[in-house]
Amino acid sequence: MARGREDYEKHPGLLKLLQILSFLVVFVVGIVIGLATSAHINRHFGSQTEIYSFINHFSANKPHKEKNCTTVQVSDKVDCISMETFLQPKNLTHGLSDDELFWRASMVPQKPEFPFERGPKVAFMFLTRGPLPLLPLWERFFHGHDKYFSIYVHVIPGYELNVSTTSPFYQRQIPSQPVSWGTVTLVDAERRLLANALLDFSNERFVLLSESCIPIYNFPTVYKYLIGSNHSYVESYDNPGRYGRGRYSREMFPDIQLYQWRKGSQWFELSRALSVYIVSETKYYTIFSKYCLPACYPDEHYLPTYFNMFHGWLNSNRTVTWVDWSLGGPHPATYGGDNITEDFVRSIRNNGALCQYNAEMTSICYLFARKFAPTALGPLLEFAASVMEY
Repeated sequence: MARGREDYEKHPGLLKLLQILSFLVVFVVGIVIGLATSAHINRHFGSQTEIYSFINHFSANKPHKEKNCTTVQVSDKVDCISMETFLQPKNLTHGLSDDELFWRASMVPQKPEFPFERGPKVAFMFLTRGPLPLLPLWERFFHGHDKYFSIYVHVIPGYELNVSTTSPFYQRQIPSQPVSWGTVTLVDAERRLLANALLDFSNERFVLLSESCIPIYNFPTVYKYLIGSNHSYVESYDNPGRYGRGRYSREMFPDIQLYQWRKGSQWFELSRALSVYIVSETKYYTIFSKYCLPACYPDEHYLPTYFNMFHGWLNSNRTVTWVDWSLGGPHPATYGGDNITEDFVRSIRNNGALCQYNAEMTSICYLFARKFAPTALGPLLEFAASVMEY
């Protein structure tokens, strides 16, 4: 090493050359790094320019407030996001499949307080094959009580209810599917009605009705009765005969055993909590769809059996819909115009029997009645004010 230093001292020009070369190397390396960095920066700011351009384009269609609803224009679609539309959907049309609908309806808030003023409502769910011949009677029943009820109608696909824009039934049809009497498709329709009604967080009670049903008390009486009840109203009883236990399938064992098997009326009334159970439950629904086949009718056994097995203490084991089975056969008696008298309607309202309501006994056991033919409408409207008080 000492010898090297002596060489440099003897040849100072060599030392100067090495210094210049070193400087050139550092300079070239710096240029290369600078070019690379510049290219990266250009790409970065180019992408930022695109983003800012997108933002400027989007701001041309910026959100605007319209009746408490924030609408955002994206292409040709409009998305409406507001607390009101989430809590109380006014447009019942949607493209959800049953599985998607049931999943959405099964959501239960874990926070007990409501971030809005909640007035509990009764959901009236009509399961019908077509028109509602007793519609004027129901419109009279609902008149003046808009804040306390919701209506949902399940009809055959393609059928459109012909009602005025002022009717409470206007635009209250839900997306439907074909229904066949005596099959599990009836249960499907019931669950579909429940699920659509559950989307409205104000709905607290859910009553299933048909086109031949009538209300036999006025709205305030019905509302107070249902909202104030500690129980749901699903008829559920053990029938040891051929039309009860005789319909049980051994294929259901061991999930459903014979002693748990129950029968009851299709026309139910449920609390919100039990309604959520029904749209969420899949195990026992699947069992019934596989093994409860004619002459087993799922609409008469699924809910009565399921509630008997799991939620009996929340159920009254009776129905609030009166029906006359005295003639026998697979269908109840139908009453036309010639059958309707004041005394007949009064006998349905109060036949002398008592039933349990919460912890007390009451003479009001039925709130609705069926089956009534279209010809019964005239006499029913005539007696609505004097007998049924609406």
